[in-house]
Amino acid sequence: MLVAMPTTTIGEFLRSRREHLNPADVGLRDTGRRRTPGLRREEVATLAGISIDYLVRLEQGRDTNPSREVILALADALQLSTSERKHLSLLAAIGDKHELCPGAGEQAPPTLRPQVVELLERLQPTPAFVLGPYGDVLGWNDAWGDLVDALGFLDGDQPNLTWYLFEDERATAVYDDWEAAADHQVGVMHEAGMRWRDDQRLEALLEHLHQVPAFEERWARYAVHEKDASTKAFHHPVHGRLAVDYEVLGLGDESGQVLVTWLPADDATARVIDGARTSAPVSPARLRVVREGSVLSG
Repeated sequence: MLVAMPTTTIGEFLRSRREHLNPADVGLRDTGRRRTPGLRREEVATLAGISIDYLVRLEQGRDTNPSREVILALADALQLSTSERKHLSLLAAIGDKHELCPGAGEQAPPTLRPQVVELLERLQPTPAFVLGPYGDVLGWNDAWGDLVDALGFLDGDQPNLTWYLFEDERATAVYDDWEAAADHQVGVMHEAGMRWRDDQRLEALLEHLHQVPAFEERWARYAVHEKDASTKAFHHPVHGRLAVDYEVLGLGDESGQVLVTWLPADDATARVIDGARTSAPVSPARLRVVREGSVLSG
């Protein structure tokens, strides 16, 4: 039997950010030993220009509907990044009004629109794939599939990058910076947990991942993913180190699906990708459909 999906409230997020700041980070003098890590509530309240009583109510979940002005003031006081500000705003928008959050109360769609499949085909020979909102690899073209097949990304009936990162023993050797990749993916899962609260497949995945210490530790400190475009490096058993610039593009609907493209970030990777372009014919994009209600397995 599945347990209730673990979700994070606005109060938990505020506490996590407060506990990760030191007085010196915000221009305050440290007045001595502290019983708990981070800033005191009164310090954050003063910096944000709100009452300490109101901050206590927010952190304890007794007020779940702060104004936009309060959210902006707290974001400044806690020195939130752009991604953290967006996340705080989303938490505040949801509050106790889950129906206002796109996807709340729904199942994340496990299939791709025909137009997206055609787009993957037309992107050949550029490596490209589509991710669902919590890491399911829903479709990919041959250029990407051939590149990552030896890494284990596509193993199993239902490829999922979150599962791979935390459950496949190859992942720590494959990712050049596994720690950053893990932080990023936990941030993705936090957002998915808010948006797709009634998705049984996500519920099952999260229930399992919370038993994995590396995932649970990141979830508890509330890792938030920072950017949708960057450079990643992988260690390939055949081609050696590959570095790719990747772009993440939303598909313009409420599915939570994104299109990811890989471009070579160095000459060695360019030779691998360009070599594949000249040696392989263009073939249709491959599509993997997630079976509704099933749970990922190794």
